[in-house]
Amino acid sequence: MIEFKNVSKIYFSGGKPFYALKNVSFKIKKNEFVSIIGKSGAGKTTIVKLIIGQEKPDEGEILFQGVNINNLDSKILQNLRRKIGVVHQDYKLLPTKTVKENVEYIMEIIGATQEEIERDVPQVLEIVNLENKMNSFPSELSGGEKQRLAIARALIHQPDLIIADEPSGNLDIYNTLEIIEIFKRIHSLGKTIILLTHNKDVVDNLKKRVITLDGGRIISDDLEGKYIL
Repeated sequence: MIEFKNVSKIYFSGGKPFYALKNVSFKIKKNEFVSIIGKSGAGKTTIVKLIIGQEKPDEGEILFQGVNINNLDSKILQNLRRKIGVVHQDYKLLPTKTVKENVEYIMEIIGATQEEIERDVPQVLEIVNLENKMNSFPSELSGGEKQRLAIARALIHQPDLIIADEPSGNLDIYNTLEIIEIFKRIHSLGKTIILLTHNKDVVDNLKKRVITLDGGRIISDDLEGKYIL
């Protein structure tokens, strides 16, 4: 589904170049659940930006479902992004809309019919255990509930790939475990999951593939890995 081929990304700080990623190569197959771990500055967020086309690599190629996304025009790139759902650590919710309206809004953007909205929104809210919070506003939700709503918004347009960028960063252990169980449930529905995290307990308990970054390079890639940093 995703392939990085010798990808490097260079940024500048104080006028001096530095590698956020250096000669990174990996493949992620359809319906894999992969954790990408690394300390702050290791290159995790850069990988997300490159996958969704927010940034372009300075060297190498990135393939998504066999398509080189490096040089796509904006319209084709926008269509590609609809196949990807991103869950951010800071939720990115609409504060003046209810839980139900937050999810409906995503469907409206992609041009879904009212019939599709009425059919799909309750189903997705049930997957993330928010069916009883439909009429609540984000300010009335706990941190865990806000993150579950963010997951619902990422899932509602039925993407092929879900990228979760530090989804447990602001949560306690109870809510973290609940969020991870939801990702497992989504994975069981046939979705590919990329989890970027620094949470050792989450990675060790998942017992899934782990790609470890350090200084913009991959230092390990284990099919049933653990948190080694």
